[in-house]
Order: sequence, then structure tokens, then C-alpha cells
Amino acid sequence: MTIISILDLIGTFVFAISGIRMAAKKDLDIFGAAVIGFATAVGGGTVRDILIGSESITWIGDMTYPIVILSALPFTYLIRNRLNDINKPLFLFDTIGIALFTISGMEKALAFGLNPFMAGIMGMTSAVVGGIIRDILCREVPLIFRKEIYATACLMGALVFYLGIYFGMSTNLNYIITTGVVIGIRVAAIKLDLSLPKMKV
Repeated sequence: MTIISILDLIGTFVFAISGIRMAAKKDLDIFGAAVIGFATAVGGGTVRDILIGSESITWIGDMTYPIVILSALPFTYLIRNRLNDINKPLFLFDTIGIALFTISGMEKALAFGLNPFMAGIMGMTSAVVGGIIRDILCREVPLIFRKEIYATACLMGALVFYLGIYFGMSTNLNYIITTGVVIGIRVAAIKLDLSLPKMKV
């Protein structure tokens, strides 16, 4: 298993935790929490695969993903009193996760013959739609529509990744630079309290 695969699974695990935490805030039972965690972790990739016409959904053909996602449920329960202490590591792995989901989503879309622009959109879809599904299921306005610069970081990462491909950059270096760009944008947005302008009519 490559370091990219390991980081991808860690990102999936952290996404599941974010869904389970939201479910707990909404006072859902264990089954509800598992469903929300699952939807958060694989919702984006599932929607991407459906949109591009993939005959196989990634997590259905690889039991590693369901196991990782479901293991987030007891983990979150066991460390429930210390979750605030690990917010920074969770933020880091969440950010690495959206970067890798953006990259893997874009790679798969390009392999299916989509143009670079739509492939970038599919990369962003892989990274953010799970969180949108989580918020909708929990009756919240999706976070990315009202607060954080999240999708924008994914789109910038997709642009950087494609430029790396266009100019013949090595795959591993392209992964590292793209992930660094996404992390940099998200950290800067949090530190400087940046957000997109509100829509007013």
C-alpha cells in the first residue's frame, strides 16, 4: 500500500468522524450516526462515479473503505471527551483528505475522457459533496455555502494538478505540490478569517 493510499484512507476516516460528530450533535442513534458517517466519507466519490458513468463505485469494490468508515464509530465514541484536543490533527487530515479526493476524482474523470474543466469539477465533487450530504441530512445549510473557503481550495488544487500534468511534472511531486496548495489556502482562510463575498440582492 502506497503512502497516497494510506493518506486517502486516513482522509476517509476523518470525513467519517466529521459526519458522526454532526450526527451526535443532532442526537441521532448509533445507526443514524453510522449512516451520516458513511454518507460523509463516500458521498462525494459516489456522486462523481455516477456522473461520469463509471460502472463500478470505488468503495463497493473495496471492503477496506467500509471497514475504515465503520471503525470511526467506536473510535469517535471512545475519544468523545478528547475530541476538542485533537481538532488540529483532524483539521490537517481533513485538508489532506480533500486534496487527495480532488486529485483522485480529477484523475478518474480525465481517464473517462472529460475535459480538464469538467474533470476539475468532478475532483471538487469528490471532495465536498459528502459534506453537503451530511449537512442536508442533518437539516443544516451546508457549511461550504456559508462559511469556509473549502470548495475554492479544491478548485485551485485541481487547477494546479492539471498544470502539473500539462507541464509533465512527476506524479509524486504533483501530488505533493497540489496537496500543499490546498492546505495553504485552507490554513490561510482560517487564520485570516477569509470567506467569499455574501450574495445580496
